[in-house]
Amino acid sequence: MNDDLADLNSRIDRTNELLQRMLAEVAKTPSTHAIFVDAGYLYAAAGRLVAGTEDRRAFDLDAEGLIDALIDRARTIFADSRLLRVYWYDGARRRIHTAEQQTIAELPDVKVRLGNLNSNNQQKGVDSLIRSDLESLARHRAISDAALLGGDEDLVSAVEAAQGYGARVHLWGIETPEGRNQAEPLLWEVDSQRTFELDFFKPYVSRRAAPAYEPATDRPTREDVRFVGAQIAAKWLAERGRDTLVELLPGHPYLPGSVDQDLLVEAEGLLQYSLRGQADLRRALRDGFWAHLQAQY
Repeated sequence: MNDDLADLNSRIDRTNELLQRMLAEVAKTPSTHAIFVDAGYLYAAAGRLVAGTEDRRAFDLDAEGLIDALIDRARTIFADSRLLRVYWYDGARRRIHTAEQQTIAELPDVKVRLGNLNSNNQQKGVDSLIRSDLESLARHRAISDAALLGGDEDLVSAVEAAQGYGARVHLWGIETPEGRNQAEPLLWEVDSQRTFELDFFKPYVSRRAAPAYEPATDRPTREDVRFVGAQIAAKWLAERGRDTLVELLPGHPYLPGSVDQDLLVEAEGLLQYSLRGQADLRRALRDGFWAHLQAQY
């Protein structure tokens, strides 16, 4: 009987010793955090705040400097944690990196993940990428904290998925001059909220100067401008693909605002002549664009 009791006590001692070793190892294992950036939200909100516009073509963003600033801020907030990496989510036509996205992808500790970009310059599939990464990293205990810079209500499911595996999700937002730029259901769901103000973004966002064109000796004719419109349509078909541009056909004779602006800017570059305030030439440009596009379908 005494031998059995001694054996039991010995086993308990060994078990306690093993548990103490495991707890000591866990205590030495640092917490890990990751930063998840919805670039669509970032460009729109930071552009509006600093440059007064959400149009990416109207301002420059120093992504490398801003990412370093976000990493530094996270290092302060998560003082006893190490950074896993920064995840940068953006859209691109046919998911092919732009030159800017390629530069960001080459930065250390940064992973660029691309959704699609439709003909209206709207991101598709970005929210599902964020959910997939958040859920996977939380499930595998790769992160204990996630800093999410975004505002879309569709991100609620991503937050819930990560929290279900024990990760804490901290929502980072960008100051807005009025109202809110983050969905209330998202604000309700996260573990903490933090807003970055104008002074944080000022060093990294700068408005571009409007392109200046030397006055042309002769005003281009309507036929000249129609030809340029057709030329741009042919170029876009080659670059963006037929499936992307066919989405525009049901809207004839109107183009979505963002597409119409792209067309105007590219035409002015080719003509080296400003078409602003010249309604007849703007119509000729659109006519040439539509004529070529419709001829292909």
